[in-house]
Amino acid sequence: MNYLGFDPGRDKCGVAVRCEAGELLYHEVVPSPEAITVVRSLCGEYQISVLVMGNQTTAKTWRKQLAAALPETMEIVMVDERYSTLEARDRYWQMYPPKGLARLVPQGMRSPPRPIDDIVAILLIERYILREGGIE
Repeated sequence: MNYLGFDPGRDKCGVAVRCEAGELLYHEVVPSPEAITVVRSLCGEYQISVLVMGNQTTAKTWRKQLAAALPETMEIVMVDERYSTLEARDRYWQMYPPKGLARLVPQGMRSPPRPIDDIVAILLIERYILREGGIE
């Protein structure tokens, strides 16, 4: 089973694909106008079973658009995305540890050098799996 995480936004969206075994297969930040096309492509390429999306910014509108664009058999679930951006900042530095002098700057004072919406999408998948009692 493969999961697609989707962090909806007005300007950009985060997408991530993770397999049931926990391996991260794909993650990217895409412009909002391209998001549906990217999601459709990923669903075909990775045989997605569940699309997990955040429930905050523009979520209801995005859910309708996704439901219309994807097969009826695609399960779309919404999870609480509160505090996910803060958590994603920490996860970013775990995934991409700072190098050189940047290592000396306390983590709380560092800002990721790029948008982290894709990291949020990864966290949404993890929250769904934990909520459903799956093995992390």
